Amino acid sequence: MPDGGRLRVPVGPEAARWATRGRCRRVLLVVHNVTSATRLLDVLPLFRDDLRVQLLATCTGSSPFLAGVRELLQGVGLPVLPWEQAREVPVDLAVSASYGGPLGELRGRVAVLSHGMGYNKRLAVGDRAPVFGMDAEFLLREGRPVAQATVLSHPEQLARLRASCPQAAATAVLAGDPCYDRILAALPQRDRFRRAFGLGPGQRLIVVNSTWGPRSLFGDGGEEDPLLSLLPRLTAELPLDEYRVAAVLHPNIWYGHGPGQVRAWLDGARRAGLLLVHPLDAWRQALIAADCLVGDHGSVTFYAAALGRPVLLGAFPEADLDPRSPVAALGRLAPRLLPHRGLRVQLDGAMGGHDPARYARLAAQVTSAPGRSAALLRGLFYRLMGLPEAACGPAVLDPLPLPSPAAQAGGPGGGEGQDPWGWAARTAPVRVLATASRAGAPHVRLVRYAQGPAEPEEAGPREPADAHTAVPESTPDPGRLRLADVILRYAAADDPRLGPPAAWAAEVLGRHPHCALAAYVTGPGRCVAVGRGEAPVRLTAAPDAAGRADLCDPAVYASALHAWLANGGPLREAVAAGLLVTTGGAVHRVRLET
Repeated sequence: MPDGGRLRVPVGPEAARWATRGRCRRVLLVVHNVTSATRLLDVLPLFRDDLRVQLLATCTGSSPFLAGVRELLQGVGLPVLPWEQAREVPVDLAVSASYGGPLGELRGRVAVLSHGMGYNKRLAVGDRAPVFGMDAEFLLREGRPVAQATVLSHPEQLARLRASCPQAAATAVLAGDPCYDRILAALPQRDRFRRAFGLGPGQRLIVVNSTWGPRSLFGDGGEEDPLLSLLPRLTAELPLDEYRVAAVLHPNIWYGHGPGQVRAWLDGARRAGLLLVHPLDAWRQALIAADCLVGDHGSVTFYAAALGRPVLLGAFPEADLDPRSPVAALGRLAPRLLPHRGLRVQLDGAMGGHDPARYARLAAQVTSAPGRSAALLRGLFYRLMGLPEAACGPAVLDPLPLPSPAAQAGGPGGGEGQDPWGWAARTAPVRVLATASRAGAPHVRLVRYAQGPAEPEEAGPREPADAHTAVPESTPDPGRLRLADVILRYAAADDPRLGPPAAWAAEVLGRHPHCALAAYVTGPGRCVAVGRGEAPVRLTAAPDAAGRADLCDPAVYASALHAWLANGGPLREAVAAGLLVTTGGAVHRVRLET
């Protein structure tokens, strides 16, 4: 790091005395900010199992977005050189994922990767706005190329480079896109990723993505600030059990403003069910799992379109882009999100009328070597070092891991009881529309809507049905509990702070005379509910045909039982026959035990 101490091992004047393996070739990973570091982490596996190579890292210190870099590099566990030392130490190869910083000062051969979907954005430099990574302003130093290898993923980028900076064109190497290759390799895991994000059968995942900058979807530099209404409306207008909404924000938003500030800005949406995906951990998995993406002019939006996902553009500042770039072409092709129209109608229309081949021509411009970037990049790196590739098997990239729901950035997400899918993080009141039927087996149809503190009771589309309000006991507004028909708690059944579920329910019903039913969610597919004047009942959903647990929020079962009892249905009948609970297009078979 720029302000860190100089290393003595494995480099430095005394390194030969102290290093155990002192004859290694040196590969320096040059980090500009967290965003560029993520692309370097993509290619890190290409040096594994080679005892001839010592990996090092440094940070140029030139980016305004330095927060998070130290922690990320510490997590990787490589020796980190302060920039002043990195400039002095001879290395065999320096790999950067940005042209930011004085790369020309390094003592070694330099390879530069892009840290997004090619080079598309303009960056203001004085009164000019050159395309970052394509203009002599960034690529040349004293008239000569900064890098010995400028890695591009597609010939269209090479054509633009030749037109804008012919002096650097000779350094261009077509070597694919390792980030996109990892996504392509993980596509067969889509169903697993969807379950990891808590998506049950029939649910749709809407991903809201923003790059950084004042004219991005998350920015406030445009004529309007669409985000002020977009996220609250998404969580209020979309039925909870038919849609899930996830936000993927650029690392420069996350670390530029601070993770705590981002969480605070999105607090209401998170309490209403928004999943806030950490920008380093699972954004690619979220794209694979998504049914639709609302985005802007960032690379993530383009990757989603390339995967064949429906895309709606919530912001798209065309002046910030190279008009010849594929991302600019996406802006001319993709539909816009209209902020003053119903969101559900637009989202359903985008998904229902989408042709997966719509963006096929653009998808072909992501990479000219799909699935081959690992081999091409490893060959390039070793050629630059003048070293034969190690005989350690084919070059491979790390597979995308199965995301841990408990590690999502949006809240407790598993910290409270047995709730790994973030149901306990939903602390906003929920308005429930229920229709109970006694024709045949007891059957209750439910539609649930999150209510933010400022949302009217009747926000969103409605249908004739009995309505009630379910409120988590952990709501930050305890006044809502006085009017709750159903009060919820998510915790382990043996949590000594709360007592057994039946004891907790008796306490809640005694404290809140308006409440008709208290429900204690103990894990996926199960809860314990106590209706006023009724015996405690354990509700357990039947697993699916493959034996997997039901991923519906178990609070749904509690609301169904309340609706059944409120409509005169006897508890004994529900216990004897079980409950059929319908949410959207999914039917949940729930067993009741007194």
